[in-house]
Amino acid sequence: MKLHCCPARTALTTINKNGFPSAQALPNTKPSGEEFMSKLLRRRWTLLSPDTNIHQITVSSKQGQKGGGLFSNFSFLNNNQPHLGNMMLYENQGLYFYIVRDDLLHPFVNGNKARKLDGLLPLIEDHGVTDVVTCGGCQSAHAAAVAVSCAERGLKSHLLLRGEQPQILTGYNLISTIYGNITYVPRTFYAHREEMLQTHASMVAGHTGSVVYCSDIIDSSLASQTFECSKFVQRDAPRGTENHSRKVAIVNEGAKDAVALLGMFRLVDYLSRDHLLGKKRAFNFVVDSGTGTTAVGLGLAAMYLGLPWKITAVMLADTMDTYRQQERRLIAEFKRQFRFLLDSHKLNGGNDGIVHWVDRCHPRKFGNVLEGEIEACQQVAQQTGIPLDPVYTLAAWEMATRITCAHEDDSNVVILHTGGTLGMFGLAQRYKSYFGMLNTAIKS
Repeated sequence: MKLHCCPARTALTTINKNGFPSAQALPNTKPSGEEFMSKLLRRRWTLLSPDTNIHQITVSSKQGQKGGGLFSNFSFLNNNQPHLGNMMLYENQGLYFYIVRDDLLHPFVNGNKARKLDGLLPLIEDHGVTDVVTCGGCQSAHAAAVAVSCAERGLKSHLLLRGEQPQILTGYNLISTIYGNITYVPRTFYAHREEMLQTHASMVAGHTGSVVYCSDIIDSSLASQTFECSKFVQRDAPRGTENHSRKVAIVNEGAKDAVALLGMFRLVDYLSRDHLLGKKRAFNFVVDSGTGTTAVGLGLAAMYLGLPWKITAVMLADTMDTYRQQERRLIAEFKRQFRFLLDSHKLNGGNDGIVHWVDRCHPRKFGNVLEGEIEACQQVAQQTGIPLDPVYTLAAWEMATRITCAHEDDSNVVILHTGGTLGMFGLAQRYKSYFGMLNTAIKS
């Protein structure tokens, strides 16, 4: 088994002592902003189109309404064909926010999982990868997305899931089991993720195969000047046969690598078109944040395009210091990999960086569900037809409702729906008493 950590030395590329492509490998002149974005987007993608739906949610207050529910004082109405572009100037009065329906992108691979894999999978294919190793929780939407996406492309996925196999396979765990190769890992071993992934990838590769990290694939693609369309392997070349050595790619938990930001650049470029949100109007994007990668990608793309967009990230899994550290790491890695010189004044002008990190309205240990939150998801579903889950997307919906009703600024609020609603099936096993209360219908 060989570990491929950097591109091979060829006539087109040389590697300096720091392991990065030398000046001989890259053009001396850096592209302008528009040229860079054009080059960034002119490439193969996983999604056939960046298109997504934008809905408008009207929020109505129920004066005098008494009740202990999360949204007992509110009702919601969904307009799935709102006025966008210049027509937003003539929008109806009242309280409302928008929601980007990325949950509709794919039955199983949707939300930010689809966007993270949008730019990554074509690079993996072009690099001649035969197998993909990744990890996640038992109900990981990321692991399921990798399994489905790999199966659709003739790649084999190997999923390391934390903990023990559940008695009943359901939700994302069921999807991962059907589409991928599952290994349940004890929590003590899972705590050392990097070592765990490397060990399993080496086992999959065998003595004749090789292992490569996603960051190395990007470096190799850039160094050989084939970023737009890699020439590493014929697209129709057979994979995984006995006559071909295995090439195993390691994808980190949650795809929290800089390459995962590519899909957010494509999404922001699409949303900022004149007939949609445009480039001049101020928006406050609210997104639930597990790893924080999606929020950083939104912020980085918006800043690069000069959009007056604020990114409000609801922290779910860690402390503010950790999220800010993740933000700095992703930006530094993106700058290194794409030779992208960010405006340091814009980046360091405030202590909050490019993302406004905020606590959840009702903080708790990550993964826990509080009483009344299942009913809140039910209320939103019945009134708008939009599915939410209490761990992730409900946090963004609640924050967007709070900001909208508080009139905190003049920006229109936009939720990026990150998908993940199949996780409700797993939660139904853990919180049987909460889900048992759903038999009582909501009375408007």
